[in-house]
Amino acid sequence: MSDKTIFVLNGPNLNLLGLREPEIYGSQTLDDIAGMLEDHAQTLGLDIDMRQSNHEGHLVDWLHEAQAVGAKAVLLNAGAYTHTSVALHDAIKGIRTPVIEVHLSNPHTREAFRHKSYVGMAAKGTIAGFGARSYILALDAAAAL
Repeated sequence: MSDKTIFVLNGPNLNLLGLREPEIYGSQTLDDIAGMLEDHAQTLGLDIDMRQSNHEGHLVDWLHEAQAVGAKAVLLNAGAYTHTSVALHDAIKGIRTPVIEVHLSNPHTREAFRHKSYVGMAAKGTIAGFGARSYILALDAAAAL
């Protein structure tokens, strides 16, 4: 790993992309998004380390690891943990590696409980509402840091 590596961390239920509520999240799978990111990262001279877990502690550990290995940035789609996880908030605040919050949909146009983001309160910035393209826009933002 190097300062050219971008961690892309995905939280609960994102393994179901392409199947779960495609009218909200689109028809692309997480593997499709990984392929798009790999292709785009190559044009930017960056490497992608893409991971997904349904377990909050894994995401916390991976945030710590991103700093430990000197990753350039983290793109984090925490899924539902976005709105509940003080642990992720604290992990982001506890590392120097910049974290960019990513969402396929726009949480502010959805249910009221999705309007509060503990991740967003700690992240460098947020990109949301552009479907799978949100990840590409976030990668561009990370490259510019």
